[in-house]
Order: sequence, then C-alpha cells, then structure tokens
Amino acid sequence: MLAGIAFSCNDELEIEPISEETAASAYSTGPQIQAALTGVYESFQSSDYYIWDRLIYQDVRSDNHYAGGDNPEIFQFDRVDVTPTNGRVYGMWGNIYNAISKANIVLEKAPLVEDKITDEEREQVIGQAYFLRAYHYFTLVKNFGDVPLYLEFISTPDPSVTRLPRADVNEVYTQILADLEEALLRLPDDYGNDASVNKARATKGAANALFAKVYAQMPTPDYNKVLEHSNAVINSPAGYTLLSNYAELFDGNHYNNSESILEIQFLGGDEGNWAPQMHLPPSVSGDSWRKFVTPSKDLVDAFDAEGDVVRKNATVLFENVPWIDEYWGNAPNSSVAFAYKWKNASAWASADNEYLLRLADIMLLKAEALNELGQTAQAAEVVNIIRDRAELEALTAEATASQTALREAILKERRLELAQEAKRWDDLIRYDKAIEVMNSVDDIDLSTGQSVNYNVTETDLLLPIPQNEIDRNPNLTQNPGY
Repeated sequence: MLAGIAFSCNDELEIEPISEETAASAYSTGPQIQAALTGVYESFQSSDYYIWDRLIYQDVRSDNHYAGGDNPEIFQFDRVDVTPTNGRVYGMWGNIYNAISKANIVLEKAPLVEDKITDEEREQVIGQAYFLRAYHYFTLVKNFGDVPLYLEFISTPDPSVTRLPRADVNEVYTQILADLEEALLRLPDDYGNDASVNKARATKGAANALFAKVYAQMPTPDYNKVLEHSNAVINSPAGYTLLSNYAELFDGNHYNNSESILEIQFLGGDEGNWAPQMHLPPSVSGDSWRKFVTPSKDLVDAFDAEGDVVRKNATVLFENVPWIDEYWGNAPNSSVAFAYKWKNASAWASADNEYLLRLADIMLLKAEALNELGQTAQAAEVVNIIRDRAELEALTAEATASQTALREAILKERRLELAQEAKRWDDLIRYDKAIEVMNSVDDIDLSTGQSVNYNVTETDLLLPIPQNEIDRNPNLTQNPGY
C-alpha cells in the first residue's frame, strides 16, 4: 500500500535546484521512479493542508463549522478575515508547491526510465503524476486565483526560472485540463483486485471525477463536460456504487469501499492520521482540552429542518464539556457539537482515512449539470437517489418547480451530504452564494451576547497571497483588497 512506504520531505516551499547528475542517478530504474511517485502521494499524508487544514479552508471558512480551539489564525478563517501574514496560508502554499515540484520530477524523469519497468508501468506512473499535479493546481487556483505555473523540473538557481509571476486563472485551468487529458490517456480503471491500492492511486475514475469538478468550478463552467465526465465515473468499469448505509462511510470499518474513488490512506501507528484527535470530544479522544472545527448551529439547524437524522448522526456528536464555548454554551458542562465523520482518535495515530473523491459528490455534480442544462426532472431523479440513501422523502414539488428552486435544493443537499469533507466553500463560490450566505448567518457570540457580523466582501472570496512569498519573489502581486 502506498501509505506504507516511508518518504521523507520538507513541505515548506524552497524550490532549490537539484543537480542533473544527482537526478540522473536517483531516478534511473523502475523502483526508483515508483518511489518518487510514492513521494508525490505522500504529500497528502504529510501536508497539514491535506490532513486537516482543508476543513478550515472549506468548512470553518463557510457556514458549516466554527474554529473551536484557541488558534488565532484559525479564528481568522472562522470570521472570514484572513491576513497575508497568516501562517496557515503560507504553510499551505508551501505544502502544495512542494508536492507539485515532486510531481514535476516524476514527469520529467519517468519517460527516460527503461531499467526494471514495463511500458505499461511507465505510462501509469506518468498518468498518476499528471493527475496529482492537476489536483494540486486545482487546489491552488480555487483558493488564490492567479498562481505561478511551475511545470518543469528546476535545476538552476536562475531567478527567471525560480521566481515566476502569477499566471492568469484561465491559463491555470487550461493547464489543469491538459494534465487531466494526459492522465486519462494513461490511467487504468483499476490496478487489480486490491481496493486499498485502487482507492489510494489515481485511476480513470479519479481523473474523470476531477475533470467533472474542474469543469464545474471554472470561471465559466462547462456543464456539458461536467455531465460527460460525471457519467464516465458513474458508468465506470471500476463499478462505483453508493454504500447502502451512509454511516458505514465513516465508521472506520469500511474504507476503500465501492463508493470511494480516491482516499488518503492511513495505517495507524507511525503511519497514522493525527487530525481526528483535533476534533473528537473527550469521551472519544481520551483528553479534555478544547477541540477544533466544531459544527455550527446553522449546520445543525439545516440537518434538523430537513429531518435528516441519518446524516446528522454520522456527522455530529453532542457532548457536555468542562470548557466554555462561545457558540454552544457560555458555561461549563454545556452540550457542544463535535465534528464526527472521523470516529477514532487513537492517540494521534488514527487509521481513519480521508475521502478526496467519492461517488455521491459526483452524482450531485451530475444533478447540478443536468439542472443547469435545463433537464430539471432528470436532475431531481439523481438527487432523490442520494436522499433515499439518507432515508429522506423525494424532493417536494416546490423544490423541483423550477431550475432556480432545484439549484437551491441541490446546494442544500450537497451541504448535508458532504459536511466535514472540505467541499462547502467551493460550492458557495460556484453557486455565487458565498457573500449572501455568510452575511445571512445568524450566529450569536455568547461571550458578548452580540451577533457575529461576518461582513464578507468580494475581497474575501480569494485568499491573500502569503506575504512571505511576496517578500521572497518580487514578481508576485497581492490579491485586490489585501
């Protein structure tokens, strides 16, 4: 399993050149290039962003979760008031560009490897590296807009190579789509019968799923392409199917299941996931300090308003706690909501995996595409399959009465289905609802008795470019308003 192969790296962005002589000897055989590829995957397991911060960027930054805990930099995300000096933004930028740098090495060196590798294996290595580079650039462009495009293995200290300016958003998306085309040409539907491998590595299903998400999230979405690639996932020879029991997705015993398309793999112990310890309440985590990323009252109310007991119980756990919580209870022993899609803390060494891509997300994207293409009845049928799994009635006549009504219903369905899976902010941006939704949230800070004014503006829709990176690279410009 990929998670079981150790690979050491430094995820702070330091694009230092590697000599051609060293590179030539380090990546000259099949096992060596496979190890290099494993290093690209390892960025999912070692990066603070992919392990945990992506929930801060997506769920805490939106109306799904509060910051919890005691970290001022996470409070900035909670209040949608992130500064260019926020260390988590700097760390995320470095984490992801480090992963891109590792993918670039594989893409340059893999075509030259002939020893101890078959043609098929080489093509699969290249396909996976293209997929991974696309995935990481998609993460960057969604959060920052224009970003530098590093597409080559850097072997020179020349500032014209190492200090690139920001590429236009459309250019970045064009590159992402080009990388995914290359990936799709080379990737198999599966790597055999071992699900822990098929869900750990990029496949055609993963490439098509990411294609669908990219075409939907672009500044000008292409919903025909979203539909095409969503259908390719749904009809894949890999046989993706919804689990019949929603709770089994997150009970810790059914990872690498038929609904999963791509997961971050954790073995526990030395190869464990530390994120669950940050979220889970004292009765599960075994400690009594204040936890992070707590579900919002707005999210809990959304579950209750829909009568969505199945997904609420899989997502939220209430527990009385000894600390004071400014949203759930301004006194000790108040009942507080906890993020619960990871169930096992295991003393910072959990074997709980994290879904990057799963079928229900892609099905709801298909429904979104159908609705945007005017096929409202067909879109509602797809949504109702997701609702049936959650033991909910079909959408009402009111929810399906128009394209606009169904658009709102799909956005709500995505919120309830995918809470705590790092999807919400992207959805609000894609639906052009972030400002409206966030400025309509009625949160009361119990420590002051005052309403929280999120005051989200156009500036807040993108994150600031880290000030450290601007100081290092004078060719970088800051996003407007920061």
